Amino acid sequence: MSNKYNDISKDLEKYVGGKDNIQRVTHCATRLRLVLKDNSKADMKKIEGVRLAKGAFVAGDQLQIVFGAGLVNGIHEELVDYLQMDKNMEGIQKTETFQKQNPFQKFIKSISDVFIEIMPCILAAALLMGLTSLLSTQGLFGKQSIVEHFPAVSGLNNVVSIASSGIFAFLPLIVAYSATKRFGGRPALGLAIGAIMVHPNLADAFQVASGNASADVANVFGLKVELVGFQGGIIIALMIGFVVALLDKYFNRVLPDIIKFVFTPMLTILVSSLLLFTIIGPFGRLLGDGLTNSLLWMAENLGVFGYMIFAGVQQIIVISGLHHTFGAIEGQLLANTGRDFLNPLMSVAIVAQGGAVLGYMYLHFKNKKTKEICISAFVSILFGISEPAIFGVNLKYKYPLIAGCIASSLAGAYVFFTQLTSVGFGTTGLPAFTIVDPANNGYLHFVISHLIALALGIIFAYGIGKIYEKKKSTEIIIEKDKSKKMVDAGENI
Repeated sequence: MSNKYNDISKDLEKYVGGKDNIQRVTHCATRLRLVLKDNSKADMKKIEGVRLAKGAFVAGDQLQIVFGAGLVNGIHEELVDYLQMDKNMEGIQKTETFQKQNPFQKFIKSISDVFIEIMPCILAAALLMGLTSLLSTQGLFGKQSIVEHFPAVSGLNNVVSIASSGIFAFLPLIVAYSATKRFGGRPALGLAIGAIMVHPNLADAFQVASGNASADVANVFGLKVELVGFQGGIIIALMIGFVVALLDKYFNRVLPDIIKFVFTPMLTILVSSLLLFTIIGPFGRLLGDGLTNSLLWMAENLGVFGYMIFAGVQQIIVISGLHHTFGAIEGQLLANTGRDFLNPLMSVAIVAQGGAVLGYMYLHFKNKKTKEICISAFVSILFGISEPAIFGVNLKYKYPLIAGCIASSLAGAYVFFTQLTSVGFGTTGLPAFTIVDPANNGYLHFVISHLIALALGIIFAYGIGKIYEKKKSTEIIIEKDKSKKMVDAGENI
């Protein structure tokens, strides 16, 4: 183990109130997350000044320090070793801090954990789907597609297509696995129930919905149950994963030791399967369709204003942590319609915040520390990671955040008028170019919409910043003048 970040580990230990005040250390894509016994012992100003830190804040009783993608992994590993903490500690749900959270906070955290676990699969599928779209779409580089121009790559394209569609076809299985693991059940049982969800003997859900197939009906204790598969059932997979974990823990607790090894998994899968086809599946379908239809209603009835509102507030949602639920919603939307109109809106919202960072940097171009933070944050933006920009700059100084929201709202209007959508989800920024729907000159409009977001973010942040900082300077001068007059008056007395 190298000691590349030894100074950071020492400083963090000191500034958070010592090792005894630390309950747990985890991390996400960009942030180091510390669960402290007493957050009041943390010196936030000094923590923000730690080397390589781009900002720090407390959210949901967690101290979160923004370091950036890739970097945070190494810092987390060294910090855990430095503190001599057990890497295999029980999950954060067992800590006192988690117990203090309200049910809604716990729900959001749980959804986040499920999708963080499987995000590499989703990203791989999305990028591969974008690649096969790039290779097989006509009109991008002439009348013929790349595959038609170069038949030698057709075999590669077939493999890429199978790889991407295979992951999305079995995404309910992957989600069920991750959900079961997250809620404390044995992940293998999550895989098992996921396999049942997409069993080949069940009628394909999409074929049944389109009227091209009919489902067998089984009589289960007098109930007529349609034997339809759960392809695209992301919401259902989340729910059944929770149920499998609950049942696994329950049977493991109540059954005698001599039979639990055999009967716990059998009863878990049996009861879960019955619940899947009788209660959870039908309810989950209603919930998933309801979410999808609500979003489609927003797009069809609110029109451009719906797009502008969503794009404008999307990064505010990131600050609240609610954005972790978007994975389930986008997956459901993609499964139901084949397209994801939310992804381009989220992408321009992120890039607009990057533009605001650059606008702020231009205002303070002579400040070396500011330039370092802003450039690093902007690089993360390019790859769809906004936390360093949001928490390191924009939220901290407020007006860049407002500027970014205005810019993203206007870019969202462009997305609406050009009917820009994606054929996948899970990636934003530059990588999102690979999952653009090529229809209606999608690639061209993707570039233009993001340039609009970037340019307006720079312009609004610079313009608002000029006014804001001029007003702030005037107030400081007035305060100094008042103080001087008071001192002079005192001396005269």
